[in-house]
Amino acid sequence: MTIILGLESSCDDSAAALVTGDRRILAQAVVGQTQAHQPYGGVVPEIAARAHVEILPDLIRKVLDEAKLSIHEVDAVAATAGPGLIGGVMVALLAGQGLALAAGKPLVAINHLEGHALSPRLVDSDLGFPYLLLLVSGGHCQLLEVRGVGDYRRLATTIDDAAGEAFDKAAKLLGLDYPGGPAIEELAKGGDPQAVPLPRPLVGSNEPHFSFAGLKSAVQRAVASGDHKREDIAASFQQAVVDCLGDRTALALSNSDAPALVVAGGVAANNAIRSALADLARQQGRRFSVPPAWLCTDNAAMIAWAGAERFAAGLCDELDAPARARWPLDPEAEKVRGAGVKA
Repeated sequence: MTIILGLESSCDDSAAALVTGDRRILAQAVVGQTQAHQPYGGVVPEIAARAHVEILPDLIRKVLDEAKLSIHEVDAVAATAGPGLIGGVMVALLAGQGLALAAGKPLVAINHLEGHALSPRLVDSDLGFPYLLLLVSGGHCQLLEVRGVGDYRRLATTIDDAAGEAFDKAAKLLGLDYPGGPAIEELAKGGDPQAVPLPRPLVGSNEPHFSFAGLKSAVQRAVASGDHKREDIAASFQQAVVDCLGDRTALALSNSDAPALVVAGGVAANNAIRSALADLARQQGRRFSVPPAWLCTDNAAMIAWAGAERFAAGLCDELDAPARARWPLDPEAEKVRGAGVKA
């Protein structure tokens, strides 16, 4: 049975995992850096990269020891090669290249977004290609048709902020700790989602893309006015994001015959978003699949699984595969208007 070692360090989570080709997770470990970055309200690239250098080697040893395996017993090493904070990306990739070279194993350089895109198939063996994917994370907000391993067609992206980025910025405006997504969701539980009139950018538009910058600015004005409770602002903001994601996804479904709707990425851990999109899929007569919350946030199990899928397809890489700060899943996708396009 194929065994893949996966390594991840693209942002502020250091992770290692061992996953088999038949979807068994033999061992996994993730160490976050939330406390290190909280004073700054976001991830500081230099701090993140230095922490990855210190943490990742111990995680590799830990998962190998837990699975009672040596590096010589794995079939390939899969490492995130981008996109992400370039200093962080280089840590996992260089570690993967070194291990692959030393052990004489193939290297699979993984696009972090492909890790998210294929992650539902790790826990959902019935999910086949093609499917429509809503990929929502701190740095990305895209709708893609996933046609097969390495075969993606982008239908929509954000023209400014990503959904997760908007959560972090709104949380900071509300005086909440980083990361913003979980903090907003918790505060919103005590609020009225209809209390604060906030915009729904591009909702109802025939333009397929997303926009969240205007919503963030509206939250800033609501906070500055002093007229609303913090929990009401949080609940209203969360509902606005839910409405935007639902409307844009419904438009994409109307232009796709993919039989399943899949949601992945860190923002997919939000329960309100998961519930609304599950309802949308039912209304549209599509199968719905979303990974468990732990698999939505950054982790190495999804990197190892993407490595297993690519390895099985014969898609391995040279040992000098480069680290990339940007790496679109669909390089042929047309550019969209807006200065802050997230590829």
